[in-house]
Amino acid sequence: MSQLAYAVSAPAVATSAAAIYRSLNAGPPDDATLADARTFLGQRLQAAQQLRDDLPAEPEQLAPWIASRAFTVGVEYQAYLQGRREGAPRRYFSNQAHALHFLKYAAPTKLVDGAWLYGLLARWDDPDFRPLIQTYLEELGDGVPEKNHVLLYKKLLAAHDCEDWQQLPDTYFEQGAIQLALAYDAERFLPEIIGYNLGYEQLPLHLLITAYELNELGIDPYYFTLHITVDNGSTGHAHKAVQALLQLLPRFGDRASVWQRVQNGYRLNDLGACTTSIIEGFDLQEELENIMAAKAHAGANMHSDYCRLAGRSINQWLSDPQQIPQMLAELESAGWIQRGQQPENSRFWRLIQSERAEMFGVFSAYEQQVLRDWIVTPARVPSFRARQRSLDSLGLHQTPRHGALRGIVRHHADDDDSSPLRQLEQQVATLGSKQAAVQLLQTLMTPAQHHRPLGLMATRMYRQLIA
Repeated sequence: MSQLAYAVSAPAVATSAAAIYRSLNAGPPDDATLADARTFLGQRLQAAQQLRDDLPAEPEQLAPWIASRAFTVGVEYQAYLQGRREGAPRRYFSNQAHALHFLKYAAPTKLVDGAWLYGLLARWDDPDFRPLIQTYLEELGDGVPEKNHVLLYKKLLAAHDCEDWQQLPDTYFEQGAIQLALAYDAERFLPEIIGYNLGYEQLPLHLLITAYELNELGIDPYYFTLHITVDNGSTGHAHKAVQALLQLLPRFGDRASVWQRVQNGYRLNDLGACTTSIIEGFDLQEELENIMAAKAHAGANMHSDYCRLAGRSINQWLSDPQQIPQMLAELESAGWIQRGQQPENSRFWRLIQSERAEMFGVFSAYEQQVLRDWIVTPARVPSFRARQRSLDSLGLHQTPRHGALRGIVRHHADDDDSSPLRQLEQQVATLGSKQAAVQLLQTLMTPAQHHRPLGLMATRMYRQLIA
């Protein structure tokens, strides 16, 4: 099979994945931004060409290939569960801090979930594209807030104070940047989008294990369990991915060349940070040291000389972040931190969390969890579902997840004609054609906009119009 060459223009200064991500996630790009994104994507496709994949030799073999993969994943998951029943430890998350670290570091990818399919909305009246458009709409929760994947992940981050992800290293932005670059260049990279979608929508073993262990650690797994159901190979996104590929492949010219482009798009999924690499990259000691080093910049001159540690003031310790590991060791040696005991037994912890905590508010909930787990492995945490059942039994919990609405659902709380939501309804109603209405709604369904009130309403209206 001949090698496909991707045209890549060399920018004056190499653009980072994080820069591409931020510029594209702000909304539809201008010409210069699109050119940078196209160069970035070309470079990543060149890298993808060098990778191996597990795709079958021919597209017609995809359906049995998916069925075989799904069966294997199911067998492996049952083996995992049997091991856990027999006393095996968690495979992924050593403690709650480890799990929250994963949620935070996966955020740049999860917060653009489904973005790679956005550019296909313009093909709304082409039946061959319908499976991919349906997939995008379902990623958007069909406009229902409780089902919108980005909103679900935002809620999960907020619940655990893990929203500070914007300055993560570049590798954590690579997958999100790839998705956004595909979103705004669909006409040029259509085979690659089809291939990327085929790879992303397969049900992996790590998704099942992640959901199980998050629940075990008291963290709501719904975002992940939702993907387990919608990505199934029978009727879900994995099935739709194959359906769309087989419908669209005959429409291209050189079948062999296009199939290679599909394969390269599939391989894009293996670039940058992934679920397992994020999980494997966590070190509790290192994470605590990084947190304390970041605090040192703000707290270096905020302490009096009253308290001294190993003959030095706290200000002196914090003056150089590289001293943090030694400072933690001295805190432990001096008895300020009692490792292996409950955090409340440590004087340093009581400065952060107690009735008269002098350092109240200095550490976020996530940072406190890292410190807590570093001090002592906590007692078994009730699972998230167990906590919800307890709340339900007391009549204290309501869940809005079920009963997703279809069609145009009014979002505005009253009949105020000045409401942007009401104005959108009126504007769509006055347009002269379905084509014009769909084009307007698409502008509100971008990766940056679809999870906002106008975007959610536009998604519901779009869904009804193309039904």
